[in-house]
Amino acid sequence: MRVLANIIWLIPCFGIVTAFFTFIFGVFLTVIVIPAPIGLGLIQLAKFELAPFSYEMINKKHIKSTADTTWETYSKVIMLFYIPLGCLIVMCAVIQMIVLCITIIGIPIALILAKSLSTYFNPVNKICVPRGVSNILADKKAQDFLQSNG
Repeated sequence: MRVLANIIWLIPCFGIVTAFFTFIFGVFLTVIVIPAPIGLGLIQLAKFELAPFSYEMINKKHIKSTADTTWETYSKVIMLFYIPLGCLIVMCAVIQMIVLCITIIGIPIALILAKSLSTYFNPVNKICVPRGVSNILADKKAQDFLQSNG
């Protein structure tokens, strides 16, 4: 079912176009070097957009226990300059979601886009992982919560 949903997303709903432009914009920002954290996040988002029913976007800190504070600080400073552009990209995604909701078959795809809105707005330190990995991380987080509060 996921394969069929991904095919419907890619071809009739122009998901491949969305993924292509997100990838090109991410590569452009990475080549410029200064906004590289944003570009790397957008490249991961493009990977997600190629198969949104098989992958999920998560924060890197959920996978790595150690963090490079210099990279995180630099990424936060760069994000301040990205916020106006991020708002514009989010608005385009919202318009795409509204158009998809016109048809019944587009509603699940609009929901996937809604899940990725936070990544459009803040792509820094996000990574695309298979849905199984995301489920394992969610289970681990739930177990940690129960152990700390139980």
